[in-house]
Amino acid sequence: MDFKGIPVVTFGPGSQPEEADGATLSYLDMPRGMDTYRLPDIPAADDIAHLGAARDTVAWLRNALRNAGTQQHAIADLGALDPASRELVNQVLGEGEVSITTAGALRGRTQESVLAGVWRTVYFDNQERAVADLLEVAAVPHLVDEAGHGLETVDCSSDDVPAEVMNGLPILAELEAACADYRREAKAHSINLTLLPLSDADVEFLDQRLGRGPVDILSRSYGKCQVTSTAVANVWWVRYYNAMNTLILNTLEVTKVPSVVAAAPEDLRDSAVRLEDIIETYLEDVG
Repeated sequence: MDFKGIPVVTFGPGSQPEEADGATLSYLDMPRGMDTYRLPDIPAADDIAHLGAARDTVAWLRNALRNAGTQQHAIADLGALDPASRELVNQVLGEGEVSITTAGALRGRTQESVLAGVWRTVYFDNQERAVADLLEVAAVPHLVDEAGHGLETVDCSSDDVPAEVMNGLPILAELEAACADYRREAKAHSINLTLLPLSDADVEFLDQRLGRGPVDILSRSYGKCQVTSTAVANVWWVRYYNAMNTLILNTLEVTKVPSVVAAAPEDLRDSAVRLEDIIETYLEDVG
């Protein structure tokens, strides 16, 4: 068979003729990446054999993860680590998907490690100097507890409501009832704003009435999720975006902490297994 006479046909954007009306085909951007777990890049065993403080920290972490099902929170103070040991601990922990900042009475930043439920929290003074460096094993770090403090009631008054606001007040009334239920029975509640006919004026009104709380959380995986506490205790804005940064779900949640942030018990068990893989590969003599 002679292939020389077969014409070459191209495919993809730009390969097709233009339409008679001048319109062109457009294509959705495809996702370009997704976070996956990788073992951290740790130096050779001979290079870290002298770092006893780092090994003690990893041993503490192993024990805390093993006991995660029987204790709600475990905290270790890393302030006394020497620079070399601190660097090794940083390499073991890596950087996970969830970042948390607070600007309340406690000023701090928390970064989840590659091990779900293992958090690194640094607290700062008013001059942004680090005053505490903590390693935490828990569903959520203590930093998030700041969002549990705030106004006890939602402002549902009809005073000074802009004329263009149509559905803001009923949502505030629902939130007020949900907050009362939560204080009485710890019953969580969620309002899916994406499904409601809300104008920009409604959203701005809700934001003004609820106010801003001290805690901001960003969860990055396939797309991202932004979680922000309000000035009302246990009321959160939760916004989900797809990989193209388009808002796909907007909710108000009444709960201690939204589930997207908290590590589940199975996450902590999985982290214990992952840490054993790290120890077996790089730190065999950890106690």
